[in-house]
Amino acid sequence: MSQSIFGTWSDQDAQLWGHVPRHYNHNLHQHPLFSAESLGALIDRFPRSHYSLIQMGAQGGRRFWREGDLAGMKGQDVLKWIAAGRMWINLRTVQTVDPRYKDLLEEIYDQIASQTGTGSTFNLSMGILVSSPMAQVYYHADMLGQTLWQIAGRKRVYVYPNHAPFLTQEQLEDIAFYEVEVDTPYQPWYDQHAQVFELAPGMMAHWPLNAPHRVENLDMLNISVTTEHMDAEILRSYRVTLANAVLRKTFGMRNLSPHSRGLAYRVKSAVQGLARRSSWLKTARKERRPIEFMLDPSVPGGVIDVASQSSRPLSSAA
Repeated sequence: MSQSIFGTWSDQDAQLWGHVPRHYNHNLHQHPLFSAESLGALIDRFPRSHYSLIQMGAQGGRRFWREGDLAGMKGQDVLKWIAAGRMWINLRTVQTVDPRYKDLLEEIYDQIASQTGTGSTFNLSMGILVSSPMAQVYYHADMLGQTLWQIAGRKRVYVYPNHAPFLTQEQLEDIAFYEVEVDTPYQPWYDQHAQVFELAPGMMAHWPLNAPHRVENLDMLNISVTTEHMDAEILRSYRVTLANAVLRKTFGMRNLSPHSRGLAYRVKSAVQGLARRSSWLKTARKERRPIEFMLDPSVPGGVIDVASQSSRPLSSAA
């Protein structure tokens, strides 16, 4: 095994993995794959189908979320534009673009398994998020196991209980069905029940499966790494949740059990398998956010609206 990615874990750290929101120390912020030079070069060759460039509203303001395009801008310039604007770029499934990230991703989970004694994980995925000062990621929940690693900058992460009223079963079913997480309803009073982390470089956060969370950057450019994973229990939960969504939307069946054992599970596993292979589900999941802007190479932090061709700085977004 290569050099340790983590600091020393106590027995308590290992036992609480996946059961409560918690943060751990790491050294990925010192890895050459996450230097500004490496990230700029990665953006230069990153496939269009694998990234999302998102403009969002100010912290505390109304929800504002639209997708854009890099318009051929060089990676190093993209980093400067994001630092001057109010947006983030998500480089998805990095492990499929560069095998060095795939090797690192596998090493991460090998070391997690060694620290925690948990079973094997699969369907591993890594993303890299570069986000503007004071940017935010809205309240949402994910279907897969998640980790969030801080590489540069500081951000505040709010993690909420993974049950009603913070997340209902139907809301979770909709996430599985549409594969869109940011439509989950949020109320400001939820914050009274959140566990809050302020992540600095060298810190990683992990939380229980499906726990809703939201993120606020502090006043600096942020670079973070996200990972996703499945294990046998996560896969069973996903299958049941998707099947319940299909049965509700097709036959009006509500309040279906989320349990993932027995004959009912085997039937639901077959239902979700048929649905995932159907054109009906693919149509329901089709991209709902058109490309609405491009980066403006003449205005630091600015964009050009695709429809109006008007330019404005992202920092003025409301």
